Amino acid sequence: MELGISGRWAIVCAASKGLGLACARALAKEGVNLVINARGNDTLQAAAIELRSLAPSIEVRTVVGDISEQAVRKQVLAACPQVDILINNAGGPPPGDFRDWQREDWLKALDANMLTPIELIKACVDGMAERGFGRVVNITSGAVKAPIDVLGLSNGARSGLTGFIAGLARQSRLAGNNVTINNLLPGPFETERLHKTLSAAAEANGASVEQISAQRRKNVPAQRFGLPDEFGAYCAFICSAHAGFLTGQNLLLDGGSYPGTF
Repeated sequence: MELGISGRWAIVCAASKGLGLACARALAKEGVNLVINARGNDTLQAAAIELRSLAPSIEVRTVVGDISEQAVRKQVLAACPQVDILINNAGGPPPGDFRDWQREDWLKALDANMLTPIELIKACVDGMAERGFGRVVNITSGAVKAPIDVLGLSNGARSGLTGFIAGLARQSRLAGNNVTINNLLPGPFETERLHKTLSAAAEANGASVEQISAQRRKNVPAQRFGLPDEFGAYCAFICSAHAGFLTGQNLLLDGGSYPGTF
């Protein structure tokens, strides 16, 4: 399917691996020029090499640093000639018991998973509206719809972003000018973060990683974990010229795990 976004420019955050890289990979295949960001230089440069090999005709620019820092955000925005597509993404805060968290823990979670995406959105959407095209995709978590008790920091920060987007996406000055803002909510995908979570669960329960993985897969109706490229392909469609009537939505990709009707 021709997505109609060849030649556009996209910013993809946390794009050196996992779901962020999968989204960048899917956009690259569609001929989208990329500004990719991550904290680790080696993995980011490796990702850039891969993306250039997939689509030699596109331009791939890299900005190393923590996107939650204002100076890094400025560098990322300056590196992108025109932001047509913005993919907000950041690793979730660590699990734990809310009784152990201090104010600083909450502020760090809010900064990374709520306030940073909002700052990037603020910097981009009015320009998108003036040009008559814009796509913002926020990678959040399936925990927004089905909270996980040990992920309180993530539940709170990502739900805050979700509530903000629900109002912003419906502004006529944006939606009426072909600017869409949606949230992608991943369930369990084959990523480094998932394997770290499985390893921690295995250690806590005195079981092997294989045992914990098998148990977790059985709880997914699809009987498997998602593949990052499946996620990337869905993201690319949401960013396409054909998705202009899709906005303000929370799109769950979890292999059927969420048990609710709505």
